[in-house]
Amino acid sequence: MKVANLYVRVSTDEQAEKGYSQRNQEEVLRRYCELKYIIVNKVYYEDHSAKTFNRPVWKKLLVDFRKNKGQAKLLLFTKWDRFSRNTGDAYYMINLLRRFGVEPQAIEQPLDLDVPENKMMLAFYLASPEVENDRRSLNIFHGTRRAKKEGRWVSTAPVGYANKSYENGRKYIAPNEPQATIMKEAFQDIASGKYNVSQVYNLAKAKGITCKLNNFWNLIRNPMYCGKLLVQAYKDEEEHLVAALHEPLITEALFYRVQDMLDGKKKKMVSKVVSLDLLPLRGYLNCPKCTRKLSGSSSKGQSGLHYHYYHCSSSCGVRHKAEVVNSAFMDEMDTITPRAGYEDFYVKVIGKAYKMKAAGAQDESKEIMKQITALYAKVTNARDLVLSGDFEKGDYLAVKADCEKQIAVLESYLPEISDATRNIDQMLTKSFSNLSKAVFSYKNGDMEKKRSIVSSLYPARLVFDGIKHRTPRESDMVHNTLLINKALGTKKNWTSAELQHLSSMVVSAGIEPATQGFSVLCSTD
Repeated sequence: MKVANLYVRVSTDEQAEKGYSQRNQEEVLRRYCELKYIIVNKVYYEDHSAKTFNRPVWKKLLVDFRKNKGQAKLLLFTKWDRFSRNTGDAYYMINLLRRFGVEPQAIEQPLDLDVPENKMMLAFYLASPEVENDRRSLNIFHGTRRAKKEGRWVSTAPVGYANKSYENGRKYIAPNEPQATIMKEAFQDIASGKYNVSQVYNLAKAKGITCKLNNFWNLIRNPMYCGKLLVQAYKDEEEHLVAALHEPLITEALFYRVQDMLDGKKKKMVSKVVSLDLLPLRGYLNCPKCTRKLSGSSSKGQSGLHYHYYHCSSSCGVRHKAEVVNSAFMDEMDTITPRAGYEDFYVKVIGKAYKMKAAGAQDESKEIMKQITALYAKVTNARDLVLSGDFEKGDYLAVKADCEKQIAVLESYLPEISDATRNIDQMLTKSFSNLSKAVFSYKNGDMEKKRSIVSSLYPARLVFDGIKHRTPRESDMVHNTLLINKALGTKKNWTSAELQHLSSMVVSAGIEPATQGFSVLCSTD
């Protein structure tokens, strides 16, 4: 009598399909063996896809055939798609089994493989499930691509979002707190240039996100956070962005600013945090002689007391007592404090200056629209050259893709420019309030708070000349507050002409008409 091993396979997605259960397959195989007087040696149960032979149970089956060569002459399964769904791999495995003296056979699709013509039928049995798999994969691919073009997110929600369903069962993603706020802050931190990506990741991780650093890199590169979905290139269709249906967490302008920072188009300002409480300005001071960054340290005197210094690491020999430097900076903080009782005056002067500058921003908006129009004309011209035979199609597609990318970036700046004067008085009132709080917090806060305030108020490093601090650039808010404080003096009554003149001085000193210009400069919470 012949001896056979039985192979029963079912993949996860086939569990519910009629006739594919392991129990049903085993029952059919055993009944066949009884009718044919075949002895069942062993039954192998597999729950793995048949796309390849890289299956755990199949590997064990081959090992058993090698060890017990000649023990079982048959390997029985119900149909050829239980054996394999890959034609090339199946022919190789059939030959391998025959070298072990084993004949594979599908009891519901029996074939005598010694008859050459039957190999054509075998090819049909093996190719049919492979074609079915390929068709299913292609349908899924096109369905996913179509959903993306319609603006639907089609996979697991990224950090900051959650998968949800409407009453009709249709899926969508929505912001999920507190992760959504953490991701917003992460984008803002990167755009500020004060931290590198690793530092921003560590801050976000401390706040509660759980992804790995590599995944975090992918997230901050993903335009879905600004309401755009990337549709990959396919055949003759170029890669492009489409408007998403989900609620964005950030603006397009912020997203592109972050990409510029990541691509190195904007200089990053990273401040090293130190633990010495008596050296709060370490890392924010430049040497007045060689312009290197000053370091800070303490030394023990003969009396046993420790003395703290800011010093240059080069041979220029610059060295300042920390007590003197810190005291001078405290005096500087007093000069930038808005005067009590003049809050409305500050808002009136800078608000007027802001609106004067914002009027110029409308010209900037027109210039952007002019650039966008020129880019569209460039695409049209390239298309005309293709039709006339003077331009290759590949070159046209490259020009079109480049122009569309530039247009998307330019269009992302238009909303900010158009909103230049919106809620300016409220923003200024809050900014001046926070500036006053920042000065108070610096005098009374801990080391981390002090360093955060310094970086917010003075984006470029300070230089101490032995008497006072100076800087090539402070924040607009600090600069204009100093200007107004100097002009105020003891003067209380201002004519409209004098107010107009002071506002024009603020404009020439520098003022940002974009939304960041008078947002809250530093948090004091």
